[in-house]
Amino acid sequence: MAYMDLHDHLKALEDKGLLRRISQPIDKNTELHPLVRLQFRGLEEKERKAFLFENVTDCRNTRYRFPVLAAGLAASREMYAIGMQCEVDEINGKWLRAMERPIAPIEVSTGRVQQEVHYLEKDPTPGSGLDMFPIPISTPGLDPAPFLTCAHWITHDPVTGIRNVGNYRGHVKAPNRLGLVLLSPSQGIHEHWKAARKRGEPLEVAIVVGAPPVITYAAASKVSMDVDEIAVAGALAGEPIPVVRCKTSGILVPADAEIVLEGQISIEYLEPEGPFGEFLGHMHPVEMARIMEIKCITHRKDAIWASLMSQLAPSESSVMRRLGSEAMYLRQLRDAMGIKSVKRVVLLEPLLSVRKLAIIQMDNPHSDQTRRALLGAVSYIAAGAKMVIAVNEDIDPADLTSVFWAMGLRCRPDRDITIIPGFSQNMSPPFDELDEHGMVRGHRRQDESVLLIDATRKQPFPPVSLPKREYMERALEIWQQLEMPALDLKSPWYGYELGQWPEALDRAARAAVKGDYQAYGAELARRRIRAPEDV
Repeated sequence: MAYMDLHDHLKALEDKGLLRRISQPIDKNTELHPLVRLQFRGLEEKERKAFLFENVTDCRNTRYRFPVLAAGLAASREMYAIGMQCEVDEINGKWLRAMERPIAPIEVSTGRVQQEVHYLEKDPTPGSGLDMFPIPISTPGLDPAPFLTCAHWITHDPVTGIRNVGNYRGHVKAPNRLGLVLLSPSQGIHEHWKAARKRGEPLEVAIVVGAPPVITYAAASKVSMDVDEIAVAGALAGEPIPVVRCKTSGILVPADAEIVLEGQISIEYLEPEGPFGEFLGHMHPVEMARIMEIKCITHRKDAIWASLMSQLAPSESSVMRRLGSEAMYLRQLRDAMGIKSVKRVVLLEPLLSVRKLAIIQMDNPHSDQTRRALLGAVSYIAAGAKMVIAVNEDIDPADLTSVFWAMGLRCRPDRDITIIPGFSQNMSPPFDELDEHGMVRGHRRQDESVLLIDATRKQPFPPVSLPKREYMERALEIWQQLEMPALDLKSPWYGYELGQWPEALDRAARAAVKGDYQAYGAELARRRIRAPEDV
């Protein structure tokens, strides 16, 4: 398939019945996000859809020109796969190949993102700046303003020229002013800002809203600072991303994006930013943060404002973070660390938003491999996995019931559980004390620890006590012929051997299904003994 922009993506969603158009008036501040939020709290993942609000208003009866897309990029794994232009089970492989072979973008002279250009004055007239767009309030009743959520901030290192594309929130404070809080010093834009400050120059920045899906996925991923996210997006797309030069700086932005905000981040001043409902499920308090002054806005004539659903997981951002991060963890453990027995990494999404619990699926590992994988997972990224569980290949790491089954039967706590103190885990409650303005009084050290659980088999086990696969598959055929309700089979759904099963017992079971169980009964009679007195 050809490279897709956001409009192409919406058409693909609609063709598959995954786009819900809302034509009735919807208040962007009080109704839009709560309406979409309901599906994340009350529907199974496979039932979620994208919402396109075509008649957006507010309490002042403003009628906005542009529609709003919410939950349109990653409300489900299926939707994410459509944006990646692959099947769900191909996502991991596509990510791994893209990281190995990025495709550099190609500069073009013009782009649809610059069909309309608005240069902003110091005091913009009403409706000429950010206020022309229907930017929703994400957490009505708790957020103090609209925030940019599907915003990809593009900066360059002032010394090396290395580009960084990161997805950060943007606190809307005025038609030409945004707040930028950075939750981790490891973020690329933080290093670029420090370099710009050292040179005494404001940091040039361009914010892309409504990028082609592969750029959104790459911006939300945790690639190293020397990797160009737009080149990774090109590899995901299978072709170079066309980029166009900004009107007020040399920054290159996707030519087929919806909206671009051009400006500078001050190196002199900070001002309060927040609070905002963050992805770990709690409100993030007010902090001193950086300030962006917007100089120019460009957009397509038919632009769509894209808004990501974040806050309490599961959410759109947690689905996106999970699928990209799982591929990164797998690459780190299996390829970078050389632990070839690692087959899959699952990051728990509901409520924990993939940050705190990781399950590593391994194929017949020895104890040293398991230990290295557990340690590698907790040390891979800052504020990453806090609890890590290793399981065998027969355990479904995405099914917590299956994982707890392994923990209950294959883990001896005194031998197989390790607690390591001294790990710093930022963004972990309890939060710092707040003053009367909701500002953080001062950062206190968040001393944490990590929990490692080896729930792999240490010795052979008897078979799983279910009918073997061939019989369950035959039963499945009959089930479908009888037009019984659709099944969502959980692992394990058939019996299999785990090393502790003599050939004699397997032979007896094969004979039994052929009706010849009496031969085994006769053999058992020959092994009869007299009952001991103490029985």
